[in-house]
Amino acid sequence: MERFLEWLGGTPWSVALLESTLAWPLIESAHVLAVALFFGTVMMNDLRLLGWTMRRVPVSEVTGRLLPWTRLGFTIMVTTGFLIFYSNPVRYYHNIFFRFKVILFIVAGLNAFIFHRGIHSRVFEWERSPVLPGRARAAGAVSLTAWALIIVAGRLIAYNWFDCDIPGQPDWVNWAAGCPLAGD
Repeated sequence: MERFLEWLGGTPWSVALLESTLAWPLIESAHVLAVALFFGTVMMNDLRLLGWTMRRVPVSEVTGRLLPWTRLGFTIMVTTGFLIFYSNPVRYYHNIFFRFKVILFIVAGLNAFIFHRGIHSRVFEWERSPVLPGRARAAGAVSLTAWALIIVAGRLIAYNWFDCDIPGQPDWVNWAAGCPLAGD
């Protein structure tokens, strides 16, 4: 994996993107705006599932109105996120916060998949109940928590607290970041 990422980071497009005075900041700005759009719509859906807002509005209506915006935000967010990763793949790959973000991304994706394939497939049976089913509320709570932590982890990626080349760093940090350990 390391060799592939080194090759990827050495490609002319990757180098040009990382060194760009205009493209990189525009891509990063688009990423932040897309995260705001995506998380804003996800948060409104999740707050509805938790019964904390829009209690008189059917869940299917909230989802139906917000889903196109959620998908747009997600598409832009993922595309710009891949471009940001592409600009410096070795550094991101070894960043603990990036790794945490990827794990949380998987958790959020599985949560959404299970929710939409499970309890949400019968939304018309329960969406007007004063208290939504526990599985719907749990899905909202997991989603809200996972995406909030993804945003925090994404912000922390910018800091080099745990980069591989920091002397005296604990072995567990180097292990978690996939850094070569002493004696390897």
